[in-house]
Amino acid sequence: MMESVMLRRVILGLSVGLFTLFCVQGGSGCTSGQDNKGPSSLPAIQLVEAFPKLSFDLPVFLCGDGADDSLLYVVEQEGKIWRFKNDKKTGEKDLFFDISSRIPGRRHNEEGLLALAFHPKFKENGYFYVCYSQHDPRRGLVSRFTWDKRKDEVADTSETVILNISQPYGNHNGCTLAFGPDGYLYASFGDGGSAGDPKGSGQDKSSLLGAILRIDVDATDLGKKYAIPEDNPFKDDKDAAPEIWAWGLRNVWRMSFDRKDGTLWAGDVGQNAYEEVDIIVKGGNYGWNKREGTHDYRGGDKAKDMIDPVAEYGRNKGISITGGYVYRGEAQKSLQGIYLYADYGTGRVWGLKWDADKEKVDTLEEVGHFPRATISSFGEDAKGELYVCGHRVGAIYRIEVKADNEEEDDF
Repeated sequence: MMESVMLRRVILGLSVGLFTLFCVQGGSGCTSGQDNKGPSSLPAIQLVEAFPKLSFDLPVFLCGDGADDSLLYVVEQEGKIWRFKNDKKTGEKDLFFDISSRIPGRRHNEEGLLALAFHPKFKENGYFYVCYSQHDPRRGLVSRFTWDKRKDEVADTSETVILNISQPYGNHNGCTLAFGPDGYLYASFGDGGSAGDPKGSGQDKSSLLGAILRIDVDATDLGKKYAIPEDNPFKDDKDAAPEIWAWGLRNVWRMSFDRKDGTLWAGDVGQNAYEEVDIIVKGGNYGWNKREGTHDYRGGDKAKDMIDPVAEYGRNKGISITGGYVYRGEAQKSLQGIYLYADYGTGRVWGLKWDADKEKVDTLEEVGHFPRATISSFGEDAKGELYVCGHRVGAIYRIEVKADNEEEDDF
């Protein structure tokens, strides 16, 4: 159920000067500091309704198409994608894509149409990619569709299934799709679901579950609709799936590339105790299900090659991380270079400043708190401005720095 339209208004961040969390990657891994009672060094943010005349049903993603900077797209979990002008005055949205008939009777709150990515040459070839779930049999699909520019519509028969991955349970479906600066398609998939990874997918390099995959959709290998990039870490490992770029992940719901330096950031949803932020590297093993965050999980040992998260938080701060983006826009200059992420359950938003030279967190603070926003995803437009999807509110909000004299809202 969407919440009352009365909730869809400017929502202001709560004061955040009383809480600071530091988490540093290094020899001792990721560590949580004590509360900082001094002034905040990162700006507090507010969420401003970006398109007051538009509403959506369970929005889970927002992006542009890389071809027309004036357009944005919103993905609805029930199977539709809407296209509209990036103009706060707009009251019109066009149905760009509808796959709702292919995901009937969604049984779990993580199933549905979950991700969208436009081909880097979308303007020329019309290709876009979606990730969606089906449950008879239960599986996750990554498919390519084609936009027919002449007819201004999606060709109904254009689906090409790129990946078809068996899903043993109805949760931990992932999924983010993103083209990297190298032109390859990256796809995140959860560990297959249930609790505790009963199939052991996270530490199974032969499984496409519990991993981030990297494939070349502009070429094909024998028997596949894609090719394996030559520099994939397990391309020549007979005991591993060659599609894997990184593994040991529980459920990377959202990940993104820093448009400036190409760093791949991921928010990995935890089991019972810890949510984590990871910087994804080639061949990296992030520990699940031996580790949850920086901690042992069910007595699991930490192997030497397991990579700690750069940040984590416990159940006193949230229950389900929503990975975000590094801000690279121009309108909010004090946010430049800060990675923003949130918790779906509590509505807390954090800002993380990464020191790439020292390979550690420089600053990590809570920059906003929006308890009723249900932030399902962040989104980025052509100019690098950031938005969030209010899942159950049905609205899209733009991230802005809060003025010093701005009064707090009760959202």
